[in-house]
Amino acid sequence: MFHDRARIHVAAGRGGDGGLSFRREKHIPKGGPDGGDGGPGGDVVLVADSELRDLSGFRQNQRVRAGRGGNGRGALKHGASGEDADLHVPIGTQVFDSDGQLIADLAHAGARIAAARGGAPGRGNKRFATPTRQTPRFAETGLPGDELWIELRLKLLADAALVGFPNAGKSSLLRRISNAKPKVAAYPFTTLAPVLGTVESPDGRQLTVADVPGLIEGASEGVGLGDEFLAHLERARLLLHVIDVTEDILGHFRAIDNELAEYGAGLDERKQIVVLNKIDLVPVVPAFEVDDARVLRVYAVSCATGAGIEELKRGLFELCPPAPPQAATEELADFLVYRPKPRRERRYRIFRTDRGFRVEGTLPAEDDLEAALRAAGARKGTTVEVGDEEFELE
Repeated sequence: MFHDRARIHVAAGRGGDGGLSFRREKHIPKGGPDGGDGGPGGDVVLVADSELRDLSGFRQNQRVRAGRGGNGRGALKHGASGEDADLHVPIGTQVFDSDGQLIADLAHAGARIAAARGGAPGRGNKRFATPTRQTPRFAETGLPGDELWIELRLKLLADAALVGFPNAGKSSLLRRISNAKPKVAAYPFTTLAPVLGTVESPDGRQLTVADVPGLIEGASEGVGLGDEFLAHLERARLLLHVIDVTEDILGHFRAIDNELAEYGAGLDERKQIVVLNKIDLVPVVPAFEVDDARVLRVYAVSCATGAGIEELKRGLFELCPPAPPQAATEELADFLVYRPKPRRERRYRIFRTDRGFRVEGTLPAEDDLEAALRAAGARKGTTVEVGDEEFELE
């Protein structure tokens, strides 16, 4: 089954704690501090992969967690960086936050975005040594990484897309002109999910054509199979409007055209090829008399007999607009960011001491502070210093 949406929970890795250590070697019984820094937490990274076609690899409400950074150790040994969690998604995947706001659009192969960034590492006690404080008996704990729900939505990347009423013969047409093998049957809504096919020309050129489930009046408002499949038309540069010649040709054309206009996203301005299908079922091909600058050409075909198919394929390569130019690969942005979310910096830090933990800065609510201490490793009975006060964690 084709999956074009997925909701997942991403949690970046926590930063490693700084090392609390002093140099202890033979003949050096009281060496100075030598605790190394912790390692940064791993990121959860989304990568656009040209080998993938949909989001079926993700389970609903799946949880993904990156690796925690390693803790700093003595002898100024820094902790290792947490392992990133790389999630491969199809080209054309959009990323939304829990509020439904678009964060990024992975629009080309190899595009990457850190959906959740790893926590900053803690500094080792060596970092806090000064001429007046030569034996700091504390080190920073690492900060937690980002943690959030995101929704992935796929918009197919196709050169052209087939639109029309159910049972207009779109799937049969795709089978005729491409290498795709969609299900074909003599009843409406045979196609329940988008299908991609590749059309080849004699000179070796290729075009990608998408077949989406048939539209009915009210589709832009969610009627029938709804408007979610209309989103797959947004990136097609050309629409193949398939019409059954045994039906009301002009009525069907205007009805579908109205749904495209109601949906928006520029679909009502997209160039079209009108395909009059099933001409083998009528004695005379009816005239298509519509004066519309968007209609580049009209083809009469029969998917049953193959009449007009080759002419349509040649016209498709001739009329499909070229892909918009892209910058050189080394200058191409990894992703388009629509609403970058700045990291909220903590206004307090937690330090690990030789007696327990110490908190400095503007304190959060009591419950939040307790949760932060427990995440840093504090347990029941642990001594916690806050300013001049000291208490045991309950």
